[in-house]
Amino acid sequence: MNRLLILLCLVATLSGCAAKDWRTASRESAGIAPDPAVTKEAVVQAYAAPTWGWRGWFAVHTWISVKAANKPSYTVYELIGWRQNRGLPLVRIENDLPDRYWFGERPRLLKEIRGGKAEKLIPLINQAAGSYPWPDTYNAFPGPNSNTFIAWIARKVPELELALPFTAIGSGY
Repeated sequence: MNRLLILLCLVATLSGCAAKDWRTASRESAGIAPDPAVTKEAVVQAYAAPTWGWRGWFAVHTWISVKAANKPSYTVYELIGWRQNRGLPLVRIENDLPDRYWFGERPRLLKEIRGGKAEKLIPLINQAAGSYPWPDTYNAFPGPNSNTFIAWIARKVPELELALPFTAIGSGY
């Protein structure tokens, strides 16, 4: 039993679960998204990053970032459950870094669309986000959750051709 406990502690430490603090974890840009000062065309990107702590072993958080043509910044579409505890809306649609580390976890680019097609998709993405049926509800499992929100947008905007990974728990809600 002691060996099992030691092994579990070692795995947790090496995976970062025991050594990380979400308050100080990186939220910097991963340098994946095109610089809006240089890239004048419209950009739509979808990202996934491992969730915080031990859940990151098997689950991801997903979001969509968009930049209209000739705009100086990106708008990020995501749903964050803990915002409810702070009296904030769960659905977050704000100008932000498009490719932030998700509390220390590097994001992975799932989809990128640029140019005229991206420009046409941006208002459709915004409309789909505004019609999300569970804006005030969050359940890690089975959903609705952050992945349910992005899956909703993907279903409402099939032109995105966005397939979420298997680890996007709640995407089938």
